[in-house]
Amino acid sequence: MAHHFKEEDIDEFRECFYLFAREGTINKLDELSVIMRSLGMSPTITELKKYFSENNGKLHFPEFLKVMHNHCRVEKLPNEILAAFKANDRQHSGTIHSKHLKHLLQGWGEHLNSKEVEQIFREANVHPNGKVNYDEFVKIACAPIPDYY
Repeated sequence: MAHHFKEEDIDEFRECFYLFAREGTINKLDELSVIMRSLGMSPTITELKKYFSENNGKLHFPEFLKVMHNHCRVEKLPNEILAAFKANDRQHSGTIHSKHLKHLLQGWGEHLNSKEVEQIFREANVHPNGKVNYDEFVKIACAPIPDYY
């Protein structure tokens, strides 16, 4: 499975895996959930149960890599977010007003505070009273977090 990922991705997966699997094995649903969410995935409970059942209730690192590979093929988070923006874009302009975007970020999903939204806007070069190209915003918002943070 290692040939499906870049070496630095495998290193990140390994570090996160062994942070929670001190004995080298994951055998709890919540452990797998935390690890995958820490790596930017959003597995459902049904998916997590399936991964455990396919591996007899235990995951060692090689099985975990298989799970990550399979889940990466299933989960297309940036595409799902972009589809949600498009579905709400009645004028088909490809943009959203920054005030509306701020409202969405503070009120839906993992509620962000004003400071967090301002930081995201700075990094994405979003002007407080302007229009935001949501395709570009999604690319920036869903990009992996650099190592220097």
